[in-house]
Formats: sequence, C-alpha cells, structure tokens
Amino acid sequence: MDILAVFGDALRSSVGPQAAAFALVAMGLNLQFGYAGLLNFGQVGFMLIGGYGLALSVTRFGQPLWVGVVVGLAGAIALGLLLGIPTLRLRGDYLAIATLGAAEILRLSFRSAGAEPLTYGVLGVQQYARGFYAANPFGSGELSLFGLSMTGTQVWIALVGWLLVGLFFAVTFVLIRSPWGRILRAIRDDEEATRALGKNVFSYKMQALVFGGCLAALGGMVLTVSSQSITPDAFSSELSFFAFAALLLGGRGTLGGPILGAMLFWFLASGADSLLRQAMSAGGLGGTFAGGLNSGAVRFILVGLALVLFMLFRANGILGAKQRKPVGSDHA
Repeated sequence: MDILAVFGDALRSSVGPQAAAFALVAMGLNLQFGYAGLLNFGQVGFMLIGGYGLALSVTRFGQPLWVGVVVGLAGAIALGLLLGIPTLRLRGDYLAIATLGAAEILRLSFRSAGAEPLTYGVLGVQQYARGFYAANPFGSGELSLFGLSMTGTQVWIALVGWLLVGLFFAVTFVLIRSPWGRILRAIRDDEEATRALGKNVFSYKMQALVFGGCLAALGGMVLTVSSQSITPDAFSSELSFFAFAALLLGGRGTLGGPILGAMLFWFLASGADSLLRQAMSAGGLGGTFAGGLNSGAVRFILVGLALVLFMLFRANGILGAKQRKPVGSDHA
C-alpha cells in the first residue's frame, strides 16, 4: 500500500476547489450559527440557488458568467428574505426543521417535470462555464504545485475559489470586529437581553441569514463550475451537514475555523477514500466491499467516526476555546 500516494490524494483534495467551495459555505454558516446562533440546516438551498443562477443565466438566457454570478447572489438574497421572514421568529430545533424542509422543497421543485423547461429537470446541464476556463492562464496540462500534481484547470478554479475565501475572510474579519458583529454575538448569547437594550434582533438575524446565504451561493458556484455540471440531486441535504462538520472541526464562532475545518474535512474524506480503494485493489478487505461499490459510503462512515472521536476530545473545534472542567469535578 502506497501511503505517500494516499497522503498526496488527501492533501490535493484539501487545497482543491471542493475544499474552497465548502470553506465559503462554512464561513456563511459560521455567520449564521457560530455568531448569530441560527441553526440553519438548509444551507444547501443557497448553494443550489447560486449554482443554478449562474448556470441558467448562461445557458437559458445567453448571459456572460459575471451576470450569472450577480443573478445567483440576487437569488440567494431573495431566498434569505423569503426564508427568514416566516422562520426567524422560530428558535432552535424548529428553525432547523423549517430550513431543512425549505431546502428539500427547492431541490424537488428544480427536478420536477414542470420546471424542466427552465431547469433541465433531473438531467441538469453540463459544460456551461467555457468562458471561465477560456481565461485559464495555466493551460490544461499537468502542473506540479508544492510537490502535488494537478491539472492547469484544477489550479485555475482552485485559485479563484481560494481568492474568494481570502476576500470574504477579510470582509468577515472587519464585520465581526465592528459593532454589528458584537450585536450578533450578543444575540447568540442572550437574545432577550439584546432586545431589551433596544436592538432590532429580527433585523440583525435577517442580515446574518442573508449574508451567510450569499457566501453559500458563492460556494455552490465554485463547486459546480469546478465540475462544469449541475443537477438538482447533487444538492442533497448531506451537503449542509458536510458544512456543519467542517465548521465544528475548525471551531464555530472563530474566524479561521471554517477554512481550517473545510480543509481538514476533505483531507480526511479523500484520504479515507484513497486508502479504501488501495486496500480493495490489494485484496486487503476481502470480498466485503468487492469492486469498490461501497467505498463512498464507507469513507464517510470512517470520517463520521473520526468526527465523533474529535468531538469527544475537542468539542469546540481546533481553533475554539478549550472547554473548562466544572469546579470540583476532579473531586466528584
């Protein structure tokens, strides 16, 4: 078994476009959940709107990619307002269920036969980002980046994705250290006390939901442009939980946590997948997973177990504050 190859696959995935996309999605979720305390399980709905806003603008309406980006962000803002007005007065589990249901309604609506003239139905659309790749300065051949072998197109989309991550990290850094960010944290810690101080809690929560949704929409664009393919079924609810896993790994309520968590999550997922495939090809797992048919499910089982163990020993994430033991717990 080639451990160096497994490590290379994992490292390549941790700096690739998929990790950059989920860093953006987790950054948005961090604004909503980490700072404002909004338990949003429907983040994938914003990803779908962003990806389809870009793809349909290009294919159905013949617009350039930059117009598609604007349309996707406008759609995310509209979704945030439509979702927030009836749900932001809910709390905890009720808000989580409402947002999860809304995202699933969106997915089923986009794949329905009635929506096919606009959304292409279950088949989706492919090869719609040629304009983006035409601007690729790296070509399409193999490149070696810090010892990692990647194609020029992979480097191009990864570079754009990480530049977006860096830009919105700086924006979030400024916002969280402003009075706006302090009010968000106050709402998370004690909503009633914040309201008693005369702050419009609903308005601030709406702003966090919409801004976080726009970041998720950008993540959806990066994710779909990297594969030049978009289908409704690619936006299943598990993507929201991937973003939550990344956020919890890095540390919610921390600026760098979503980025570090996304990189670590895809490092673990890709590393587990590569390790399983090598073990299967070598016959190390016998016939249980013959042919690699179950490797995708098994890798997330392994990642899930790693997350459970991680939460037991570092519940606040890598960058989160270490939990203190209650006074007197050592003498109980």
